[in-house]
Amino acid sequence: MAQNNTHRAFGRAVTPVGTAGRALRGTGGAAVLGTVVIGSALLAGPAQAAPAVSPAAPAVAAQAAAPAAPAPAHATSVLAAEKLRWGSQGSAVEQLQTTLNEHGASLAVDGKFGKLTHGAVKDFQGTHDLKVDGVVGPETRGALNGGGASISGGGTSAPAPTHSATNSQKAIVDAARSQIGASYSWGSSKPGVSFDCSGLSSYAYKQAGIDLPRTSSQQVAAGTTISKSEAQPGDLVVWPGHLGIYAGGDTIIDAGRTPGAVTERTIWGSPTFVTFR
Repeated sequence: MAQNNTHRAFGRAVTPVGTAGRALRGTGGAAVLGTVVIGSALLAGPAQAAPAVSPAAPAVAAQAAAPAAPAPAHATSVLAAEKLRWGSQGSAVEQLQTTLNEHGASLAVDGKFGKLTHGAVKDFQGTHDLKVDGVVGPETRGALNGGGASISGGGTSAPAPTHSATNSQKAIVDAARSQIGASYSWGSSKPGVSFDCSGLSSYAYKQAGIDLPRTSSQQVAAGTTISKSEAQPGDLVVWPGHLGIYAGGDTIIDAGRTPGAVTERTIWGSPTFVTFR
């Protein structure tokens, strides 16, 4: 019996005549015949060129190309909002000394506000058109911090925080008054017992968080001389060899040889006035 299609070779696939039926060699040696991929389980659509780019690698390169963030600029230490002066001690003074060194001083950072720190503050004040008094108040602190007042979110200058002079001055006077009746004794500073003039002032100031040098001459040298019209309660009233604490009006609280005790009395003579504000 005659067999159909005896002209076909056994095992050969029939391909349409024409260019569409030409075998294209695909990746891995599989022949692409029209829409049939021999040797593959996948059925392809119209033949397309292989993509020029290989499968994407992890996106590390793109991240590496991102510009590095700039290193933060050097910033001057920001001083705490408290008044510092000769006799002050602690971490706030260490911060002050570090900041002064950043502005050209050469201080040991020991937390003790003494002669060298006092001089460095005055040098800084002199070169920045500030009041040269050796006291680090709001204006000097602002200059050391690089401009003074902080900036609020709206971009306007906000007042720098200030130490409450009123509360400090009141604390000084109240502390001195609390010792009225204690006896006078040269070189003494024993609350409730005895004081000399500078012992009383150093005690009263300490109750307000302010450390003064011990002797009257050192206290006068560390402060700033002012006129009586500028004086406020808590400032010092000074005579040669003696001082007291200004209580307001025309009175002082002092420990004097006469009457031999801590008293509040009327100012006499022509004293000078010294402030640590």
